[in-house]
Amino acid sequence: MSTETKQSLITPFNVIAFVICSVGLYLTVMRFTGGLAAVTNLDDNNPWGLWIGFDLLCGVALAAGGYVTSSAVYLFGLKKYHGAVRPAILTAFLGYAFVVFALHFDVGRPLRLPFPLFVQSGPTSVLFEIGLCVFLYLSVLFLEFSPAALEWLGFKKLRNLLHSATIALTIMGVVLSTMHQSSLGALYLIAPSKLHPLWYSGYLPVFFFVSSTVAGLSMVIFEGSLSHRWLHHKMDDHYLSEHDNFVFSFARAASWVLLGYFFIKVFGIAADNNWKYLATPMGSWFMVEMGVFVALPCLLYAIGARERNLALCKWTALLAVLGIVVNRFNVSMVAFNWQLPAVERYFPSWQEIWISAFIVTLLILTFRFITTRMPIFYTHPEYKDEH
Repeated sequence: MSTETKQSLITPFNVIAFVICSVGLYLTVMRFTGGLAAVTNLDDNNPWGLWIGFDLLCGVALAAGGYVTSSAVYLFGLKKYHGAVRPAILTAFLGYAFVVFALHFDVGRPLRLPFPLFVQSGPTSVLFEIGLCVFLYLSVLFLEFSPAALEWLGFKKLRNLLHSATIALTIMGVVLSTMHQSSLGALYLIAPSKLHPLWYSGYLPVFFFVSSTVAGLSMVIFEGSLSHRWLHHKMDDHYLSEHDNFVFSFARAASWVLLGYFFIKVFGIAADNNWKYLATPMGSWFMVEMGVFVALPCLLYAIGARERNLALCKWTALLAVLGIVVNRFNVSMVAFNWQLPAVERYFPSWQEIWISAFIVTLLILTFRFITTRMPIFYTHPEYKDEH
């Protein structure tokens, strides 16, 4: 790890982030003083839009790297990839934290957000199960992330106490993730007449869970690649020596999962006998999703891992991440209300897009703040003998 050098605050990234955040704060005031109508194109036909499709569905899926990586290391014994755990846990923790933050924009009345859990519970609702699992898993992620913060703060006893609970927390994380990742798919089972048959299936919970695994593996590679480029000076020799190997291992695993995902999607079409829809315009878009964002990254991951082509694996990770975004957009917006006339279809306003960019920017700034201060990409000197 190299010595940190002072840099000017006026950098292209900081200037862009300042502009995005300034306008985002103004739009936030508009949203909470003028209501949804002031900044969104939502209506009775389309009560859920970009903030659910991107901020919630994509955010939760792309944050799956936390349970995927920690279970691989702590439950399946792949200790050699230990260096990838903390960045993955941090990404997951911030991902879920900002999902909850973003939910306030869609729901409104932030003080009422805990009501479904503590005041007026609806235990028969899928949304209740999702909310409960996200609440519990966010708490678990906070506890999993805490040792890094406590090492930075110097609270050794409390850090050791939480570190001793790592296995239990990992098991809880896997169980809770399995439940709410699949439940997000189950949420759309109640709208068979609104979701296009090529995307609607009784196996939607399975589709969402399996694809979240791909999202987690790909996001760990993608986030690691960006961090390798911009935070290289914060990485110690141990992390750097592991980096290439875990990229190839995760790429190989993602290829197998994508192959399985491709076949269960085909099985879903066959089970409902929806082949006839493939010859329609929506069918063409479905085949683009399956061909470009599922089959292609499956093949490229396999080639990249076999040939040990690091650049190919990293670019494929970006393609796979985009594929998850495309899939969640299709389920929540493109293929939803597909029978409505074009003039009644939903398209997000520029304010909705800007607020989503505002939230992503806040997440990146928080990630940078933490990784430049806490032992995320390196082992704290006082705990080097633990791994």
